[in-house]
Amino acid sequence: MKKVYEFRNDTAAFASSGADRVKSLYFPLGNENILSSITPDLHGDIKSGQNSFLLQPVSRIDLANLKSSRNFWVRTDKGKVWSAAGVSKGLGQIQKDKFSLEAGLLWHKVTRLNRALGLKSEILNFIPSTGEPVEIMRVTLTNISKNNIKFTPVAAIPIYARSANSLRDHRHVTSLLQRVTLNKFGVVVKPTMLFDESGHHKNKDIYFVLGVDSGQGAPEYIYPTQETFCGEGGDLEAPAAVLEDKIPDKKALIQGRESMAGLRFPKTTLKAGASRTYIILMGITDNSLNVSGILNKFNTLAKVKESLLKTEAFWSGVSAGIDISSGRQDFDRWFKWVNIQPVLRKAFGCSFLPDFDYGKGGRGWRDLWQDCLGLVLNDPKQVHGLLVNNFAGVRIDGSNATIIGKNPGEFIADRNDIARVWMDHGIWPLLTLELYLNETGDYGILSKEAPYFHDRHIFRSRILNKDYKPRDGTLLKAKTGRAYRGTVLEHLLVQNLAQFFNVGEHNFVRLEGADWNDGLDMAQERGESVAFSCMYAHNLGLLASLIEKSGIKKADICVEMRALLGKVDYNSVRAKQKLLENYFAKTARGISGRKVNIDSASLVACLREKSRWMSEHIRKREWLKEGFFNGYYNNKGLRVEGKKGKVVRMMLATCAFSLMSGVADSRQAGVILENAQKYLWDDALGGFRLNTDFKKEEYDLGRAFSFVYGDKENGAIFSHMAVMFAYGLYKRGFNDAGWKALSSLYKLAINTGKSRIYPCLPEYFNAEGRGMYSYLTGSASWFILTLLTQVFGVKGRDGDLLIEPKLDPELFEGTGSIGLSRTFAGRALEIKFLRPSVRRGAGCKIIKASLNGEALTVSNQSSLVIPRKNLQKLPSSKTAKIEITLSS
Repeated sequence: MKKVYEFRNDTAAFASSGADRVKSLYFPLGNENILSSITPDLHGDIKSGQNSFLLQPVSRIDLANLKSSRNFWVRTDKGKVWSAAGVSKGLGQIQKDKFSLEAGLLWHKVTRLNRALGLKSEILNFIPSTGEPVEIMRVTLTNISKNNIKFTPVAAIPIYARSANSLRDHRHVTSLLQRVTLNKFGVVVKPTMLFDESGHHKNKDIYFVLGVDSGQGAPEYIYPTQETFCGEGGDLEAPAAVLEDKIPDKKALIQGRESMAGLRFPKTTLKAGASRTYIILMGITDNSLNVSGILNKFNTLAKVKESLLKTEAFWSGVSAGIDISSGRQDFDRWFKWVNIQPVLRKAFGCSFLPDFDYGKGGRGWRDLWQDCLGLVLNDPKQVHGLLVNNFAGVRIDGSNATIIGKNPGEFIADRNDIARVWMDHGIWPLLTLELYLNETGDYGILSKEAPYFHDRHIFRSRILNKDYKPRDGTLLKAKTGRAYRGTVLEHLLVQNLAQFFNVGEHNFVRLEGADWNDGLDMAQERGESVAFSCMYAHNLGLLASLIEKSGIKKADICVEMRALLGKVDYNSVRAKQKLLENYFAKTARGISGRKVNIDSASLVACLREKSRWMSEHIRKREWLKEGFFNGYYNNKGLRVEGKKGKVVRMMLATCAFSLMSGVADSRQAGVILENAQKYLWDDALGGFRLNTDFKKEEYDLGRAFSFVYGDKENGAIFSHMAVMFAYGLYKRGFNDAGWKALSSLYKLAINTGKSRIYPCLPEYFNAEGRGMYSYLTGSASWFILTLLTQVFGVKGRDGDLLIEPKLDPELFEGTGSIGLSRTFAGRALEIKFLRPSVRRGAGCKIIKASLNGEALTVSNQSSLVIPRKNLQKLPSSKTAKIEITLSS
């Protein structure tokens, strides 16, 4: 098979005739209340959270091996049995069926045609965008023969109905908790409790599978357990209920068993060319009234069709928030899928798809802020409150809660309650806020107030506060007993200033539990991250600039935090550590609640001084003779990068952050790019690897180097870092190289003969070029950010619209004009770039520009600024059209 799929049209819908032969393929369906994964043969799972799975939880390997699936059986009056979903055993299914698949935003349809039986099945699955906690499965059977066909249809949905933790742990015991109610239209299961040895809880979740035919007819027989459906000698792929035409025994015990929704509909006869449709509703709710309400809402074909149209319209609207029209049609269509990924991750978190089998739900701190990049670009108005609420996860010691709850401002210390800190977490909030400020000009957000997170982890999780009690809550209290609130600016200051002093023996920021690369997790005592020291240096300087732009004259900060503005000998590791330890001791168990006014001019000077010192310290100490920076120290206090014997050790993260931060000077930036292309670019696959092959395990640095080289954090083509490297290259003026890095990810993904994935940007590509961990990756937000603000150069600058294109000739392939649509300043914009002829190296000088046909003054050929107030004078009901002519 050369291609997994081909796009059908500009809606980004796609089709495949061979997806069933790629057993690792899966597709996401979901809304804010229920989430699904689904495969070409309808394997996958359905859940509302870690403790609430309707179908059995699956990982990638389960997609090929597990018998449990959404199945639909047909038994003809001649005794022939067929799985309309393609899941059967010993029935010649694969050889006899002609398979095809279509999918779009976000719906999934599989068609199977079996000429021997004379039947065709079309099975459509989607989850309503309107929020109902249900997956809808519409099964249409069509007679493709010339004769009448009489058959019995049977929907077969095994109901797991419990926590993912029970998959192995207490699997049988938790089946004893199952309580089944037979509904006229199906099966409703409500376990008596949520079984957890750390503390059992009364269960509130109700799991249901209901079915109706196109005439709203109910099933004739219901098999409520797997025992009654499969029989003693059968299983889910060869059930006795179908193969032996057995009706359920009404006397069979149904409570405390593995539950099942075997829904056998009355026999039907199809004339030649006729069709019959069945609607299966699979869902999870905590209100029994919802079950009948959902049935009534989706029990006819017209209602299902209406819901499908709404769902398509919703997701199309999300994907069109930023719409690209280039000379590469497949790129534009593929980007529609990338553009919905931040929204998918907001719903799914970092878990709940088969490749993310390590997760227990929820997003991490880094994920939260990076997903907001895409949300800011699509709709900054709705992000204001979210951003302020997010700062409530910061601790007063500059660390933060690592897991984000479902509700705004809800945070959890750690999903496994392990005391650990990622040293890079202080970087991301400021980068996201900077984007928001540029898009909106809303500098008032810096003065908004938010509480601080507080728990038993203090001194950046090095110490447990034995006096802390869970009843104390998770808000930092002042001595008055009231929750303390500080400005957004104060939160940013503590995150970045604490890290200036939180240094190891080489005077770089301590690595702690890990940084961006979670695999660098075994150097907690002596490890240091030079790569992210670059970014903290950048952030301190950026904070200074934002304070100046904001017009803030005096900054209110808690009196204890004033210590972080103090000056010691920055060259003295011990002096810096001592200052930080004193600050931790003063704030560990609460603070006074008093605030002090700091003159903004002195605050700016303090921040810039620290930023300059950090940058110079890195330049002086860590530039290697090999022509790049060392980015890390391991747990023995030794440099990680550079030439070790005959092996050159180089890491893409160090390249990316030294470029993005500006720590690398112009000469160094060019040399870094040259060496990245020499050591990290993989000609065979066509992408930048995360690191060179270190040739051995690194137990003094992290688990990553115990992975096989070329996979995950050990040398894969890791989308996230590849995009940030591209962003850094554009930022430093290496536009051709930036496009090479950025477009390589699209080319890897779209080469489905190797990547074996549906359209999306996966987390990484392994040594074979296979895309891994589809859909749920923060690299999607960074891709959107880089494409929009760097490649097309359409971005905000203090609330005004700045257009600074760096377009590659490849985007003009076969056309003289390309464009994009997006919203800015509350106005829909359609921006067209004209380029009479295309030559690489010709640059992107702006020759002329117009707004709604009226010429704009072009005073700088590299960029164009349209004041926000000018855009807001335009009618909000009309799309503003901007046309820019570039040099030939």
